[in-house]
Amino acid sequence: MSDLVTGDAVVLGLRPARLPSRALAILLDLAVYVTAYGLVGVGLTFATASLDSAAQAAIAVASFLLLLVGIPIAVETLSHGRSLGKLACGLRVVRDDGGPIRFRHALVRGALGVVELLLTFGTVAAIASLVSARGRRLGDVFAGTLVVRERVPGARVMPVPPPPPWLAGRFTQLDLSAVPDGLWLAIRQYLTRMNQLDPQVGAAMAARLADDLVARTGAPPPAGVPAAAYLMAVVHERQSRDAARAFHAAAATAASPVPPVAPGFGPVPAAGPAPAPAPAPYAAPAPVAPTAPVEAPRAGGFAPPA
Repeated sequence: MSDLVTGDAVVLGLRPARLPSRALAILLDLAVYVTAYGLVGVGLTFATASLDSAAQAAIAVASFLLLLVGIPIAVETLSHGRSLGKLACGLRVVRDDGGPIRFRHALVRGALGVVELLLTFGTVAAIASLVSARGRRLGDVFAGTLVVRERVPGARVMPVPPPPPWLAGRFTQLDLSAVPDGLWLAIRQYLTRMNQLDPQVGAAMAARLADDLVARTGAPPPAGVPAAAYLMAVVHERQSRDAARAFHAAAATAASPVPPVAPGFGPVPAAGPAPAPAPAPYAAPAPVAPTAPVEAPRAGGFAPPA
């Protein structure tokens, strides 16, 4: 693994490609480019038969630079470091900080690749890759790049063995909030590999892990319970709690549907009895003199004060 540090101070664990995989990728790329160069060269030979020798030499040099230098640079730039050979071998060219390469990185690698790969038949590149700790050739050193492996085989996750049936449900009241994640990881690794250890070594490790777990939980195990069985039961209890918590969260999310919203309007209220209208405030009528004529009120936008 190569600890590459990004600009945000994040450590990336990448696997640098070694000489065999890089050599196979380069051979595949060269086979494609040399085949294309040969076909184009034959066509140019017939097309420039009527020209003089100087023009033919200029066209040959231009085709060499275009097909064996320019095309690889363009392919690595557009594919962000994945040529045909690297794609077949599961490799990619990245920067020293793990980011994708750009045109200047591909240009430096391609220019030095003419000397390392074509003129010296790969001898310089092979020696530089063997000497480098991360398998880099001179083009990678000057360009600030690294060839890494993209297809890394995933690790097989072994399940934790179940506890004995007579221990099921014995630790439902145990407080597991003070147990750190590092201790859980150590217990899980021990339980998944306990059958591969020496019996004495495995028993000592189980006792030490059980003591650490008892110190974190504050509750000693029942008398006569083996340390490995105690660890299995406690891990099973934690997994049961995590599964129940996740199930309840999913059930609560599914039980609270979002009310439908009509287009252009607010959310449709849930069905139910309509609330009773609030009674209007009572306003006492103003006394009117019997001799004065009563004029009908005019329609307006203000209501008289109560």
